[in-house]
Amino acid sequence: MDVTWLDSNSWLITLGGQRILVDPWLVGELVFGQQPWLFKGEHPQSRPLPEAIDLILLSQGLEDHAHPPTLKALDRTIPVVGSPSAAKVAESLGYSQVTALNHGETFILNQQVTIKAIPGAPVGPLVTENGYILRDMSGDRESGASLFYEPHGFHRPELKAEGPVDVVITPVVDLALPVVGPIIRGQQGALELIDWLQPQVVLPTADAGEVTYSGLLINWLKTVGDPQALQAAIAAKGLSTRVLAPVVGQSLPLNLIPRQPLATGV
Repeated sequence: MDVTWLDSNSWLITLGGQRILVDPWLVGELVFGQQPWLFKGEHPQSRPLPEAIDLILLSQGLEDHAHPPTLKALDRTIPVVGSPSAAKVAESLGYSQVTALNHGETFILNQQVTIKAIPGAPVGPLVTENGYILRDMSGDRESGASLFYEPHGFHRPELKAEGPVDVVITPVVDLALPVVGPIIRGQQGALELIDWLQPQVVLPTADAGEVTYSGLLINWLKTVGDPQALQAAIAAKGLSTRVLAPVVGQSLPLNLIPRQPLATGV
């Protein structure tokens, strides 16, 4: 398995020989509800669109995960898997192969990778978006490479049953708004995932690498924590999970240690 961080919540994951583009924001500005005065994200320059993509995977229907300008720029014959709200965005933009995954449902990509939707971040009182567990089908559950992705640090205790998972992509800092409370739950959420899923590697997401943000909302956001603090907390627990610091645009081979299959009896 190798991964490339494309900034913010955008990732290119190669697993089971499949190239999966996750929550891509690669071109244009990031604006919510056409209100740039409130919040605007900008790349210093547009990122090149990755080639030979086997699947676009979308966790949420909001603009920072299902980014309309980027989705318009990509080939709309690429299959898309997403939360129900994200699937509606892709369908509205003319994608021809769109699968909406509800919690607990699994999509099989080219007989090589399974993608299971699990409950993720709440968006309003009625909608809970998706996180995903990806598994390489060339091995069994214990020995095949696996990855968990959820961009806001929200997950439920039933996720424990999905462990172990080799790689966790999750925020590692808290981001909160007055009155609203945490919109990204990084510190405690990351430690929960490490306890529950026993990953070899944690990769921080939702960070700003090269992108810049502006707007009134930036003045209200409060950020707490950093990857170094998480690594120290992991060490204090006597665990071996590594927190890596990816560089925007650079492929990162993960060099995972294969897990041993469980004994099946004598």
